[in-house]
Amino acid sequence: MVEGMRKSLVLLFLLGSLMPMRAVGNDGECEALRDSILACITGATLQDGGVSLTRFGGRGDGATDCYRAFQKAMRYAKKQGGARIVLDEGTWLCRGPIHLTDNVTLVIGKGATLRFVADSQAFLPVVETSWEGTRLWNYSPFIYGHGVRDVAIVGEGIIDGDSGDTFSTWHDCQKADQEASRDMNHQGIPVAQRRFGEGHFLRPPLIQLYGCQRVTIQDIFIERAPFWCVHLLESENVIVRELRYDAKLVNNDGIDVEASRNVLIEGVRFNNGDDNVAIKSLRDNDGWLSHRPSENIIVRGCQFKGLHAVVIGSEMSGGVANVIVEDCTSAGYCKRGIYVKTNPDRGGFVRNLLVNRVSFDEVLDLFYVTSMYAGQGLQNNHFSDVCTIRVDSLTARKVAGTAIILQGTEAKPLRDISFRRVFVDNAANGLSIEHTGPILISDSHIGPREGVPSQVSASDNIFGR
Repeated sequence: MVEGMRKSLVLLFLLGSLMPMRAVGNDGECEALRDSILACITGATLQDGGVSLTRFGGRGDGATDCYRAFQKAMRYAKKQGGARIVLDEGTWLCRGPIHLTDNVTLVIGKGATLRFVADSQAFLPVVETSWEGTRLWNYSPFIYGHGVRDVAIVGEGIIDGDSGDTFSTWHDCQKADQEASRDMNHQGIPVAQRRFGEGHFLRPPLIQLYGCQRVTIQDIFIERAPFWCVHLLESENVIVRELRYDAKLVNNDGIDVEASRNVLIEGVRFNNGDDNVAIKSLRDNDGWLSHRPSENIIVRGCQFKGLHAVVIGSEMSGGVANVIVEDCTSAGYCKRGIYVKTNPDRGGFVRNLLVNRVSFDEVLDLFYVTSMYAGQGLQNNHFSDVCTIRVDSLTARKVAGTAIILQGTEAKPLRDISFRRVFVDNAANGLSIEHTGPILISDSHIGPREGVPSQVSASDNIFGR
């Protein structure tokens, strides 16, 4: 075992001898928390029947612009008190955003592709939204729901953002606007005055549900998003189930849960150019003043592939609580498996992170918690409180970097953390731990499992060496 791991194990021994670790929450307590969260999640009430978009002038011929047809369909749904709008087999172009209304079920059927024409002018005027945790006004998300209830996007078809040659290229131009938005956040500029859009380079997400209640997104295939793929912002009672991805453009996060609660992410097959699941709660002032943590979130039965599998942060100033990741696997390389990232710019808290029965093939780092993300905020005093983490049955075949990394701060050490049944076949480094309380590790091995020790033999005589 490498020298770094030996030092870490000595540290664990010393910490454990100084202060007894309280008993780890048992399996029954973890199951009770999961079941109590699931009892609050129903998703949307789906609409019956079905009205084809052709009724409103849409055509799935790959040439007709269906933007006006979608507007007519949403007005129809509002007048009727709800509707099930259906896209049958074909390619349905849309030059502009789809703004959902209450009680709409949008069905993208098998063999159907909803393809957006990613002309930035078509996604104006600006709407109220957020960008990397800062509230502002910007280009409309391609599919956008603000303050609506019982909305669903379902079906086995494809949503194609087609943004490879348009919005995706804005990444290299965004720095000035990114910094301007953060300055507005820090200065407490009213959100109504934080105007971006035309002449600026902040990319919109593909799907955003903002301040929504009872949401279901199920079965669809997502590709070529302009920015984040699915953004759940300040929403509640959400099911995201059985999605599939081939979204590898820059910052194509799979699912971003921000300042939202009671969310089930289940059976999703990720293949993303960035984080698979990212759990956030707004940034800096916007997060501290919102009092809206992301909480009660279950990620289960998913297949990870992309940059990082499950991330908490870095925009998590409003706090994150009660996150359960269970029964998940990977379908390819992930840079990091479970990754909690915050720093003294963020503040906030992370409480009750439970990871059960999750396996990876090859990763750089398997389990990484840092309160010093990007080395930022060292001059500030917004230290994050990270505590109560339970990991049981976490495995990886190969770890190219370090299996377990825990980096607290002297002001706010990480605390109340336990690992049980962590099995890593091969790791370049086992542990790196600093600024923590006592850490409990049991029934685990990092590197090959040791067998029964051999008996002393003549070749063990050290005095002749």
